[in-house]
Amino acid sequence: MVPTSKRPSQPVVAVTGAASGIGRELLARLVSSADFRRVVAIDEERGDVREATWRVIDVRDPLLANRISDIDVLVHLAGDYAVDSDPSERRAYNLRAAQTVLTACAAARVRRVVLVTSAMVYGAAPDNEVPLPEDAPVAAEPDTGVVGDYLEIESLVRRSLRSHPGLEVTVLRPAAVVGPGVDTVITRHFESPRLLTVKGCNPRWQFCHIDDLVSALELAARGAVTGVVAVGSDGWMDQEQVEELSSIRRFELPAGLTFSTAQRLHRLGITPAPATDLHYVVYPWVVDCTALREAGWKPSWTNEAAFAELLELRENRTTVVGRRLPVKEATLTAAGATVAVIGTAAIVRQVRKKRRG
Repeated sequence: MVPTSKRPSQPVVAVTGAASGIGRELLARLVSSADFRRVVAIDEERGDVREATWRVIDVRDPLLANRISDIDVLVHLAGDYAVDSDPSERRAYNLRAAQTVLTACAAARVRRVVLVTSAMVYGAAPDNEVPLPEDAPVAAEPDTGVVGDYLEIESLVRRSLRSHPGLEVTVLRPAAVVGPGVDTVITRHFESPRLLTVKGCNPRWQFCHIDDLVSALELAARGAVTGVVAVGSDGWMDQEQVEELSSIRRFELPAGLTFSTAQRLHRLGITPAPATDLHYVVYPWVVDCTALREAGWKPSWTNEAAFAELLELRENRTTVVGRRLPVKEATLTAAGATVAVIGTAAIVRQVRKKRRG
């Protein structure tokens, strides 16, 4: 009698950073899925999703490999990507976490690892193809900002694939993420009294709601998509649409003045993000989500709907040159904000006038 082949058992999936943010959202989705035998939650503290098996550990701990020996798929979402974090501390955490996870997964024979970086790694440039194909070259400028962290993490992934050829790694690159709790250079751009633009360039806006990112992560955890995978709403919005929906007018400057001034402001510690981050609010970096589309995935949020939620979540905040103002200063007029945006350039002109006088 020929033995019948057994159907492979459903995999055990683990999520790092599972107590909060996108990690918590994914965890809540996975525990209700019939595609996984068991769901393990990994974080430095226990979260509120009781259906998961919790393992409290810092993902940077070298003993992580011992805690994931029974895991088939691991989705790594633990990280610090806060705009106001100390750049060196943030990068040290993010790289150590990614490196430890990749090494531990290889040692524990985890079959598949899923990570999230950003479509920002493609770079934002005035001559970018719209949309960019998923296999477009990584052209972002390495810097001290969050984009630099993403570039370093993807470099770790490439080295890991060479060192551990049996490990399957999927990297999701979402467009500008929006949703409850999301605070980025992009979302803060729409908390400003004016929308900064560069003369001669018309930005294109594409968003990725966290609901769609979570559904794409579940698909990647199942192995339905592999390799580099872009995530975002279909199509894009132009600057005129964004201004009409937000009722925020643009403020246009020459590119040279914009980036040189932003660099000075960052060097002085006035702005939290490097000048290169401004590229992502003035130049296009729209992506074509081919792999997900071919796997049957469809975003549940349009760009317009995601943008409308972004505007609702602003909660009357006022941000100037990337830094949120205290409530008592939030009555800053649009004219005053304009001066702040070009900050040091305006100050230099005033000083020169006084000296000549």
